[in-house]
Amino acid sequence: MNIYISGLSYNINDDDLNELFTEYGEVSSARVINDRETGKSRGFGFVEMPNDTDAQKAIDELNGAEYDNKVISVSIARPKTERPSFGGNRNRGNNSGFRRNNGFGRDNGGFGKR
Repeated sequence: MNIYISGLSYNINDDDLNELFTEYGEVSSARVINDRETGKSRGFGFVEMPNDTDAQKAIDELNGAEYDNKVISVSIARPKTERPSFGGNRNRGNNSGFRRNNGFGRDNGGFGKR
């Protein structure tokens, strides 16, 4: 089972998360999500536990618990959904990624009205 943990202290790392959940059973992986640019924790993470019963017990007992002076939320992780891309090759019907407006702004700015 994949478990989502939010509200983590920014001091928590992968090993801390692993240690916390190991008290409830075997942990396959534990990962705190870090910001790509700064490398600092974003305050949430994921833990995978192979035994669903152990995982559910961890969720039940840790959800709303205080950990490193912060109250954490623990739940079953939702599957990752497809999100729209905001870069690269976005096809919006004109192959350029931009709306055609004759170069005069959103409402043609009073120029070239028909």
